[in-house]
Amino acid sequence: MFENLSDKIEKAFKNLKGQGQITEINVAETLKDVRRALLDADVNFKTAKDFTNTVKEKALGRDVLKSVSPGQLLVKITHEELTELMGGQKADINLSGNPAVILMSGLQGSGKTTFSGKLANYLKTKKGKNPLLVACDVYRPAAIDQLHVVGGQIGVEVFSDRDSKNPVDIAQKAISYAKQKGFSVVIIDTAGRLAVDEQMMAEIEQVKKAINPSETLFVVDSMTGQDAVNTAKAFNERINFDGVILTKLDGDTRGGAALTIKSEVNKPIKFVGTGEKMDALDVFYPERMADRILGMGDVVSLVERAQEQFNEEEARKLSKKIAKNQFTLTDFYSQIQQIKKMGNMKDLVGMIPGMGKMMKDVEIGDDAFKSTEAIIQSMTVQERENPAILNGNRRKRIAMGSGTSIQDVNKLIKQFEDMQKMMKMMNNKGAMANLMKNMGGLRGGIQR
Repeated sequence: MFENLSDKIEKAFKNLKGQGQITEINVAETLKDVRRALLDADVNFKTAKDFTNTVKEKALGRDVLKSVSPGQLLVKITHEELTELMGGQKADINLSGNPAVILMSGLQGSGKTTFSGKLANYLKTKKGKNPLLVACDVYRPAAIDQLHVVGGQIGVEVFSDRDSKNPVDIAQKAISYAKQKGFSVVIIDTAGRLAVDEQMMAEIEQVKKAINPSETLFVVDSMTGQDAVNTAKAFNERINFDGVILTKLDGDTRGGAALTIKSEVNKPIKFVGTGEKMDALDVFYPERMADRILGMGDVVSLVERAQEQFNEEEARKLSKKIAKNQFTLTDFYSQIQQIKKMGNMKDLVGMIPGMGKMMKDVEIGDDAFKSTEAIIQSMTVQERENPAILNGNRRKRIAMGSGTSIQDVNKLIKQFEDMQKMMKMMNNKGAMANLMKNMGGLRGGIQR
């Protein structure tokens, strides 16, 4: 996500390194490269030009602070303007009403049905709501079945009427059903339509008018770039939606839609889809996205994901085990399971400042821990608790049982032993002090 844009903006800022003051010449040169990077990311020319002109106006004439270089100052101004360009602050979803009614709209193939499920899952697990999914796509043969499958995956009921071909009627029946059964939110999945299809556009207008939803969301595939912005404009003119959902932001997207849609349509991005799983949904924070575009990572989101998965009581127990040097392979395996629940591994790495760039050419699949898990699962309870007993025969048996090699088993055990030593050292203040002292001496030697 935004890898190419981040790289090009970083290269542009290198022009200012080592210079003592921002001048019209050096800032113009840098921002020319930034504008080119934005255009390559499929941001339209007017938006890119207005953006760089604003940054230039704010940067020129500013004295450089003693501790801040011109490059850093321009990055700060660019960060502020990127944040503003994408909406400034996060926009909450409106859940007023009893029940709250959310109408989904968008193009064919934009990921509306999948996102409806993700949103239902988010409201159920994060907001404590009791959502009802409604199948109002009466044209696509498998649409109703798809929504039922999605609902089954997340444990959310789906309302459908296979005998009706009237989406307005189905939506109204679903809302009445939700009131009777005590559902707090109704999410209505409509048929995908083309902006040029007058009959279909008129139909969704009728649905909106009939049900008066609390929130109307427009779902768009971010990989379509500037086309996504043009489509959003056409839909907004007809149904005046409240917010945008960008799907497939984990794909090979240049980012133009995310950067342009707020300024072009004047409607906020509320959520982004970052994968295929039902929990691959993020609230859109403009400031955090600006951090990631400028290669600063997104530590806040990383911590939030960790807090969602890691139990406080379990964390305390684990901390005590580490303090007593009792951390075992069983504990290690448990931590892997918690990390996997946090989401796509490459996405997580990208949230750590500096790591996204370092790992950009490294393939980190969702099965990154597969061989490690297989090796640990092939051990007995005694072996997990006390790896010191793993002699040659035991390691050979584990390798065969896990479908790996003895070298793989040896590598894992060595890594685990090194990790234990590091934990022990971190708990030994004297050892840590000596380590720091030695590092200081080494650093002094290098300087000499």
